[in-house]
Amino acid sequence: MNYSELSKEVSYALRHAPWEYELEMDESGGVPLEQLLFSLHQTSKWEDVAKEDLIEMIERSEKKRHEIYDDKIRAFYGHSIPMKIVKEEKMPPNILYHGTARRFMDSISEKGLLPRSRQYVHLSQDIATAEIVGKRRDNNPQILVIDSLSAWNDGIKFYYGNEKVWLADMVPSKYILER
Repeated sequence: MNYSELSKEVSYALRHAPWEYELEMDESGGVPLEQLLFSLHQTSKWEDVAKEDLIEMIERSEKKRHEIYDDKIRAFYGHSIPMKIVKEEKMPPNILYHGTARRFMDSISEKGLLPRSRQYVHLSQDIATAEIVGKRRDNNPQILVIDSLSAWNDGIKFYYGNEKVWLADMVPSKYILER
């Protein structure tokens, strides 16, 4: 295990692009360890990373960039993003996007978008961000177009995350328009 590379990956996820990893931060910048591990496991390079590896990564680091507490992990400093995805219920833009692996399309068509191991479904405000998220699971991801305004008007709750991310409790398949 290359702990230096793992530290760089974890730092990038926690400090700069939590939306790429679909991470949900608390008010102190922490994310559940299981959520981070689930996201890391989506790429072959990190598919075998375990909690013990994260602990070892922190112990080996001279600069102590991360901390594990209450089954969460956070970066201490260097954030270029707001520390928390604020769960403020808000009317979404007309259209949002979701990048996903093509292998999940049958399940999505049947059940809609579900949060799975997370609290919320993560949606992107632009196609480029959706593609970045989708490429974590598939080199040629499916980009879904979400009729978010119709869903909102029908009672589906959306929450403003940040300038790139919107959250929803779930998105029924009838609001998903494939690109």
